[in-house]
Amino acid sequence: MLVGFFTACLTVVIGFLVTFLIMHNLLGLLDNEAWAPLAALCGSWIGGSGNMVATQSVFSISSAQMANALVVDTVNYSIWVMFLFWTVSIASSFNRWTKADTQVLDDIGRKFEADGLAQSREITFSSTLLVQHFGALLGGASGPLAFLSCLDKATWTVLLVTVLGMACAVTPIGRVAGSVELANVFLYVVIALLASRASLAELENAHVWIISGTLILLIHATLLTLIAKLCRLDLFTCSVASLANIGGVAGASLLAGAFNAALVPIAVLMAFMGTITGTFIGIIVGVVMRWLS
Repeated sequence: MLVGFFTACLTVVIGFLVTFLIMHNLLGLLDNEAWAPLAALCGSWIGGSGNMVATQSVFSISSAQMANALVVDTVNYSIWVMFLFWTVSIASSFNRWTKADTQVLDDIGRKFEADGLAQSREITFSSTLLVQHFGALLGGASGPLAFLSCLDKATWTVLLVTVLGMACAVTPIGRVAGSVELANVFLYVVIALLASRASLAELENAHVWIISGTLILLIHATLLTLIAKLCRLDLFTCSVASLANIGGVAGASLLAGAFNAALVPIAVLMAFMGTITGTFIGIIVGVVMRWLS
């Protein structure tokens, strides 16, 4: 699972960097500021929409700049999801080609399912109130803690919130019911606000961005397939790792269920790993692309 997940991360990053070199440096189809929305899109395609918003905040990307990236995040993502669901039908042939052994993966999936059932808790008014106010407390405290001048306040706030959230996740606070549901509610509110500020008039180069998104996915798919053959990875691991990065928890869970319902917890775990690392990787890729431009 770890090899599959980090392989998917690495190939997505390579896809963004190579595509930027081709579309900006070689062909000149993307302007000098394209690295910023591409960095936010990279954060989204490693983790999810929340990482895209965080990366946008770090680089102070305007809504107008994000318009084309949102188009790519919708159009190319939708096509990629359909393709990955189609690959379920060729799983046996792919696994024979890579000589993958799926027995251990099946056993792990059953153990994750049992653990998830044992830790399930009822969502109550008290639990949702605790999660909401504690999250607001961490977010508010991260601003004053951003005192180092080597990065701006927005960058430090995003990084500190991520680290504090990871630390709290391994404490009893991380087991309070309702945290995932509330996080999804706030995430959809933020995404709706972000999209509402984008103007359709800014989509004049949408076709160039869609081509760029397609090129990123082609590089990602080609490299992931070659590494799967080299490391004998099964199609479930490759497909779910890819969608856990590019699509997040919801898409990865649905794809895992199409393979085997018992393996859904593995998809959730991969998606959460992407959520944790997405903002950091998006920032790093943005810095590299800014240097390349």
